[in-house]
Amino acid sequence: MKRVFLLFASASLALLMTGCATWQRDHPYVNIDTSYTAISQDSRAQFLILHFTNENFEGSLKILTEGPVSSHYLVDVNPPTVYRLVDESRRAYHAGLSRWGNVAALNAASIGIEIVNKGNQKTPDGTTIWFDYPDAQMDVVMALVKDIVKRHGIRADHILGHSDIAPGRKVDPGPRFPWKRFADEGLIPWPDATYVASKLPEYTAQLPDITWFQQKLAKYGYGTLQTGQMDKGTHDVLEAFQLRFRQSKFDGLPDAETAAILDALTRPEALVK
Repeated sequence: MKRVFLLFASASLALLMTGCATWQRDHPYVNIDTSYTAISQDSRAQFLILHFTNENFEGSLKILTEGPVSSHYLVDVNPPTVYRLVDESRRAYHAGLSRWGNVAALNAASIGIEIVNKGNQKTPDGTTIWFDYPDAQMDVVMALVKDIVKRHGIRADHILGHSDIAPGRKVDPGPRFPWKRFADEGLIPWPDATYVASKLPEYTAQLPDITWFQQKLAKYGYGTLQTGQMDKGTHDVLEAFQLRFRQSKFDGLPDAETAAILDALTRPEALVK
C-alpha cells in the first residue's frame, strides 16, 4: 500500500512539474494566477465599421496589406469571399480621424470590414455615379456582420458606415449600400415609416431651426458642433445622415423629410439603450 502511494505521489509530482515547466516556458517573466475572473468586462470591439474600397480586389488587397491602412476583413465580389487581414484581437487602421457619441479615434474600439466596390466615379459631364452591391456579396457581408455582432455583443446603433464616423471626409459605404436590409434583419435601428409620415406635414409647414437639427444629430450619435449656424460641419453631418437614411437625396440640406426621419430615430422609445 505504501509503495502504491509513493508511486502515485511520484507520478503526480512529475505531472505537476511538467505543467509548471510548460507554464514557465509560455510565461517566462512573470507568474500569473488566473483563478479569478472579473464580471465587469466586455469586448474590446464596441463598434463595427463598414467601408467600400473604391478599388478592385487586387488594388484593395495591396493597399490593406502593404500600406499604412488596414482592416480586419476584406470581402471580394466575384466570387464573394471573406479574407481576414487583421486578427480581431488586434487594432486595424481603418477608421482614421473619427468620432461617434463620446468615443473618438475608433480604430482602438472597432472592427473594420472593407467591401470591394468601385464606390463613386465622376463622369465626363461632372456628375457622380455610384455602384451597386451585388446580392451575393451582401449575403456574405450580412453573415459576417451577424457573426461579429453576436460574438462581441456590438450594439445595434454601433454598426456604422465610415461616413457616419467621419462626415465630410468619407462617403463610404455610399448611397447604394443596403442599410434597409440590415434593419429588416434586425441589425440596426430604422425610422418608423408611419411616424415619419405623420410628422411630415408639421415639418413641411414649419421647418425646425439649425439648432434643433444639430441637437438631434448629436443625440443620435453624430459628432455635430452646436454652433446654431448652417456651417460646413453641419452640412457634412446632414449629408452623412441622409446617405444612410434617405438615400434618394443626400444634398446635406435640412428639409422636412430629413427632420421627420431624425425625429423618428431620436424618440426615447426608438433610441438603443
